[in-house]
Order: sequence, then structure tokens, then C-alpha cells
Amino acid sequence: MADIVNLRQVRKQRARAEQERLAEQNRTLHGRSKADRERDRSLAGKAEKFVAGHRREVMGDPDPLSIGPKNAPQFPDKTDA
Repeated sequence: MADIVNLRQVRKQRARAEQERLAEQNRTLHGRSKADRERDRSLAGKAEKFVAGHRREVMGDPDPLSIGPKNAPQFPDKTDA
């Protein structure tokens, strides 16, 4: 004779198995160890320092002694008077 099976429990077991399979797949695709994350963070920090160290001027801090049309002294034009 056949075994009696509770269909509700079988559906739940099947759903749990599917969720576990998806979780394992996601861990292999996206999971990274703490050492990997720290190494990537360290490399990004070093790259940023390297680029910042080679900039000609600090962003947001213009040199007040620079020579150019914006910093040229403005003299009133008395020829129009």
C-alpha cells in the first residue's frame, strides 16, 4: 500500500529546498570574504591618494595670488566721463 503524504508539508519542504538552492547560488555569485572587502577598500584608498597627490591645485581652495582675468585689479574707466 502507498504511504500517506501530507501535501502541505511536501510543498513547504520543496519551497525551503528551492530557497536554499537560490541562497547558495547567491553566496557563490555575490559573497566576498571580509579580507577581500578590506583589500578592495585599501586599494581604492591608495588610488584616491595617488590621484589627489598629483593634482595641480587643491579643489575648492583657489590660489589668491594667481594671475588671470578674474583676479586682475579693476580700474575705473574715466574716459567716458
